[in-house]
Amino acid sequence: MAEQDKPLLIKRYASRRLYNTETSDYVTLEDIAGFIREGREVQIVDLKTGDDLTRQYLLQIIAEHESRGENVLPVNVLNDLVRSYMVPGGGVMPQFLQSSFDMLRESQSKMMENMSAMNPMVKMPGFEAMKAQQEAFLKAMTGGLGAAGWTGGASAEEKSEDGEDLDDIKKQLAELQEKLSKMK
Repeated sequence: MAEQDKPLLIKRYASRRLYNTETSDYVTLEDIAGFIREGREVQIVDLKTGDDLTRQYLLQIIAEHESRGENVLPVNVLNDLVRSYMVPGGGVMPQFLQSSFDMLRESQSKMMENMSAMNPMVKMPGFEAMKAQQEAFLKAMTGGLGAAGWTGGASAEEKSEDGEDLDDIKKQLAELQEKLSKMK
């Protein structure tokens, strides 16, 4: 199993500090969110008891983003989630959400494949830079939903010809998102 395929093991010490076992350093929730956005699975365990705390910390990451005004989930979805916990046999919701995200990732992957396959624009100068921008845009719009089969964005080596890198693209996308949210 490749290193990237294994979940990144994070240990929580009694002091509640989180320790990355791969890099042997302490990490924050924002660091963990970054690992996940990059497509890495994480597993957070209590060092003393061995209890799996992953779910608790992932919910905390979402709650922190919500508290900063970053609406991760619309209110109607949150209401539906709460309702699903109150209904006897409400175990359908987790499977539904998992299937929905799996289909979204698959659709994104197919869309990126279709952009490249048998497209006459592939031969056009600058197409790779444009493709990287579109991938970054999709990743930004979907919140980087994980990366099962989709890398989302350009790698460090894939910079456009005029030197514009992924950070510049992300900045432009953030500005575009802000403008779009003001239009609503």
